[in-house]
Amino acid sequence: MFRTAVRTVLAHKTRLLMTVLAVMLGVAFVSGTLVFTDTLSNAFRSQSAKSYDNVAVAVTSFGDPNDPESDPGVSQKTLDKIRALDGVAAAHGRVEGFAGVADRDGKLIDSTFGSPKGSNFAPGKDGKDPAYAFIDGSGPLKAGQIALDEGTAAKGSFEVGDRIRVATNGPVKEFTLSGVFTTDDGEVKAGGSLVLFDTAVAQKQYLKAGWYQDVTVTAAAGADDAKLLDAIEPLLPKSAEAKTGQAIAEEQAKDIESGLGALKQVLLGFAGIALFVGIFLISNTFSMLVAQRTKELALMRAVGASRKQITRSVLIEAAVVGAIASAIGFVIGVGLALGLRSGMATFGMSVPPGPLVVTATPVIAALAVGVLITMLAAWLPGRRAAKIPPVAAMSSVHAVATTKSLVVRNSIGAFITSLGAAAIVWGAGVGGDDGRLRIAAGAFFALIGIIVLIPLLSRPVIALIRPLLTGPFGVSGKLAGQNAVRNPRRTGATASALAIGLTLVTGLSVLGVTVGQALDKMTTDNIKADYMVVMANGGDLDQSALTALEKADGVTAVSPQQSVYFELRKSGGKAGKDGFVSASAVTPGAIEQVLNIDVVQGGLGSLAEGRIAVAEKTAEKRGWKVGTDIPVTFGDKKQGTLTVGAVYKDSEFVSPVIVSTEVVNSHEAKPYIPQIFVKTEGGQTEANEKALISALGENPAITVMDHQDIRDQFGGMINLLLNILYGLLAMALLIAVLGVVNTLAMSVFERQQEIGMLRAIGLDRRRVKRMVRLEAVVISLFGALIGIGLGVFLGWAIGETMRASIPGYELVLPWDRIGIFLVLAGLVGVLASLWPARSAAKLNMLNAIKTE
Repeated sequence: MFRTAVRTVLAHKTRLLMTVLAVMLGVAFVSGTLVFTDTLSNAFRSQSAKSYDNVAVAVTSFGDPNDPESDPGVSQKTLDKIRALDGVAAAHGRVEGFAGVADRDGKLIDSTFGSPKGSNFAPGKDGKDPAYAFIDGSGPLKAGQIALDEGTAAKGSFEVGDRIRVATNGPVKEFTLSGVFTTDDGEVKAGGSLVLFDTAVAQKQYLKAGWYQDVTVTAAAGADDAKLLDAIEPLLPKSAEAKTGQAIAEEQAKDIESGLGALKQVLLGFAGIALFVGIFLISNTFSMLVAQRTKELALMRAVGASRKQITRSVLIEAAVVGAIASAIGFVIGVGLALGLRSGMATFGMSVPPGPLVVTATPVIAALAVGVLITMLAAWLPGRRAAKIPPVAAMSSVHAVATTKSLVVRNSIGAFITSLGAAAIVWGAGVGGDDGRLRIAAGAFFALIGIIVLIPLLSRPVIALIRPLLTGPFGVSGKLAGQNAVRNPRRTGATASALAIGLTLVTGLSVLGVTVGQALDKMTTDNIKADYMVVMANGGDLDQSALTALEKADGVTAVSPQQSVYFELRKSGGKAGKDGFVSASAVTPGAIEQVLNIDVVQGGLGSLAEGRIAVAEKTAEKRGWKVGTDIPVTFGDKKQGTLTVGAVYKDSEFVSPVIVSTEVVNSHEAKPYIPQIFVKTEGGQTEANEKALISALGENPAITVMDHQDIRDQFGGMINLLLNILYGLLAMALLIAVLGVVNTLAMSVFERQQEIGMLRAIGLDRRRVKRMVRLEAVVISLFGALIGIGLGVFLGWAIGETMRASIPGYELVLPWDRIGIFLVLAGLVGVLASLWPARSAAKLNMLNAIKTE
């Protein structure tokens, strides 16, 4: 039986090539993902370890520079004490924060995969800082100088001596480039930018004069890191902690592993989808091979082969094919990993140098996945072949499914589909994370049930399509419609691959477009301002930006959305979390002009009187109403009483409490301003935008956003995510194309006599080709309609779980994208039919009629 199985594999090389391709693609994705993430993890771990090679002890401060009762960091005095310890060769104090570099056109130099940051140059007695190796010039030694990392200098085409504009949270300033350096800093290696300032300048910008956020200690020869750690810890303030360099490197390695784990899960998820789709192609292929060999298998049964041996021979074929596909897929996966690593540089992310890591895990996973998936898909056709009685099989090439088997199949499919649909509807009603878990389980059962039912569905669905073929295409169209439902099992298995892919694509599209439009509507309905001003890095704006905008030409109203917290001294809620409330500090009189806040009690004019406005749900929860006095503790620990002057409907753009900036700024050492809203005379115009940019000192780190920019900020990420998912799901659709090719090739093989007769009675080659192409289009559209229908259902259900958290949520069907999906499905059918249609047209009619 083993020799027979191997001989069968060699005898059907072309047919099995489809299976090899399907398994190969899935295995390549799995092995490529594992090799790629292992390689990245190893490279970043090595880099992290390298950056701490010469660090014996690292000190990190968690002090708040705005808290007068605690140390803001590690003082110069403490640093000097650390340097004086026995066994310390050197100790370097560090501070860092945001620093964006402007290119020659005044735009912020891109640092997509790393943050634009600044730090201090901390030279030792030899005038060198061990953290940086200068390839040109030297480190900054006075206030007007900076140094840049090599990558940023290259992006800006800067040379030593150039004048460079650098933006921090305050006004943009101009510096002279003193040097260019390289570093092992992970964020810089990943594509971020690093600006080095003189220590005094950096301390003033990011902390306080004479204080450091971090300290790195280098040990003298022979000194023990653990003993140094024990000696340093007593010298530190309560807000600082010390660890050995090795301990920090190990922690960073774990963080890297955790971060790459999420990427690995996503990629493996799509690999799983590709393999799941491939199961139907593999099953279809083996069903065809078994159908072709029905008489051969029956003869083997007649001469003594048992049912188990027949099934085993099919499984051996599958194992051989799976092993070959796994080996090829693994090699392609390694190449894919290399390509991904190289391709990351195209997107601005630099991967640290390191060897390609190929462990036993991806090798075993590739072999196990490929072989097991192929054998699993081949088991049912093999079992079905073994159950055919020898006499019945030898009398007919076509083994027709019994009525009993169809009834059992359809009953099981209907039950599983109903169970899945009920779980999906239940999850939509429950909502939240619990609802989404129920929907995920229901989607799995619904998809399995639809796949089981799909042969039954083929007749009524294709019957809807058939009239569209008969009129325009005549006899070819009529024959194509009939051929598509001749073997419902095979048609269903082929269409399943497309249905699965389009279920996911459609569901994601419905959800993405619906959420995107809800966010867009929320933005349009709530923002009355013409512009929103933010930091390019997502950080907070300096108070000077607000002052500059208030003085800008053409500005009629300006209000910050400043974040503050109050501690409630007498709260109706529990102590702790319920004892705090977040608030938005705004400019009274201007806030009504820049944001649409729906007041239900009182008025926002009371903000100018020192009162507060409270969101409706917060007011109900805490029992507050207009006139309620609320004892609070401010950020500087001072106490006061705030009175409710208005109650408004909850808004996504402001916190549960609104207060005047005049009330809180005296209690804030440095206001935290993430956004500033601006209303201008004449609305959004090029002149007004230029005036705002000019007022801000043409600061490259500050972004002035109009309405469209704001919409893109909220909806752009959704569209980007959808595009990435479309690309990943394209692999599933590619496997679906192979499935259609396989089905049509088998259909042409089975119908050689029929095609010969059609040719003999006048159906020319052109119309034979058209018949086969239309059959492919019908099967593809059938799968597309099933997938789109189920995808819309899932998109609706998941959206219902998010309705409570997204104001104005309404289901939106993206008809344009659905139309594109249908057109693409038809195109899949046309492409898949090229080879089978050509083969059918080339058949010699006399030879075909004589074929048994």
